[in-house]
Amino acid sequence: MNQDIFFNDVSFSWGDKPLCQRLNLQLRGGKTTVMLGRSGIGKSTLLRLVAGLLKPQQGAVQGLSGNVAWMGQQDLLYPWLTVLDNVMLSARLSGEKPDRARALALLEQVKLSDVAHAPPQQLSGGMRQRVALARTLYAQRDVVLMDEPFATLDVMTKLSLQTLTAELLQGKTVLLVTHDPLEACRMADDILLLQGQPLAIESWPVPGGDAPRPFDHPDVLQAQAQLFTRLNTHENIV
Repeated sequence: MNQDIFFNDVSFSWGDKPLCQRLNLQLRGGKTTVMLGRSGIGKSTLLRLVAGLLKPQQGAVQGLSGNVAWMGQQDLLYPWLTVLDNVMLSARLSGEKPDRARALALLEQVKLSDVAHAPPQQLSGGMRQRVALARTLYAQRDVVLMDEPFATLDVMTKLSLQTLTAELLQGKTVLLVTHDPLEACRMADDILLLQGQPLAIESWPVPGGDAPRPFDHPDVLQAQAQLFTRLNTHENIV
């Protein structure tokens, strides 16, 4: 059973600029939580606090068991490895025997089995991110941290990968940070709206239905418009 993740009385500052002060927050295990906010608000810093890449000056982040998987804007594929070997990278790094059958099955799921033995530099940006998704799934981590993984993709590729990711990560504890309200409305079980310095975090209503939600569903479009309005209003105030 996936455990919840807790921010317990967490304070963190960059120099004299406080990001958060005595933050208490619960992220539900086995669900996708989307942290939404404008660029520079501190979303990626919170993600790094969860991953243990940064340490809070006060308090603690608790509830993580074992290692986590990370998927960011950059796919970080090794150009000297084939697509298949990139997917199995976690086995190589941990000294385990690679499971080629499982890696090939994952490439089939992300519709890339025909390029398994190709070098990643031959792939488009969307294809490379699908390889990164297969690599994330191969690692079999219960917690997946995603730092705006679709931000650099064209709109149609982004929508396709949002759908695929939401389907394949069902049941895992996922923390996704984004500045895209539509992405939040499509993929989230829980939406957290990040605003202000130090951060104020607001739980935001999620459209009905399970993720991935259709991008053109009226409830999704309405929720997206409300989030745009809220973000724009707050930015004009500050």
